[in-house]
Amino acid sequence: MKRNVLPFGIIAIVGIFAAVIVFYIGVSQEEEIQLAEENDGEEAADGEEGEDGEDGETEDDPEAMFASSCASCHGDDLTGGMGPDLTSIGSDHSAEDIQEIIANGQGDMPPGTASPDEAEIIADWLSSEMK
Repeated sequence: MKRNVLPFGIIAIVGIFAAVIVFYIGVSQEEEIQLAEENDGEEAADGEEGEDGEDGETEDDPEAMFASSCASCHGDDLTGGMGPDLTSIGSDHSAEDIQEIIANGQGDMPPGTASPDEAEIIADWLSSEMK
């Protein structure tokens, strides 16, 4: 009994091409997948390359800096959690005081949770907005 191998060969070739296409699509999306994992599944918006500010969109956005450095302890809405409530910190502390706390830590807060530049931007935002 003679078998026709042509259909099996075509299926094998189509399968190999499909695997190669899926591989290249996955490799091209690798950076997006890593950013999504770092941001707890949230995709970066158009024009944003992530929290390192590669294209300048998040470079001076204090809310984005707060979300990446501080919100895990102080809450997304600044009402506290593991860290204290920051909703009225601007009425209690100056921008310089807040920047000092970010740089050196206080209580259970470890020092250096944000870079010095980020600390200055976050401190200015908290002192002016959270009164």
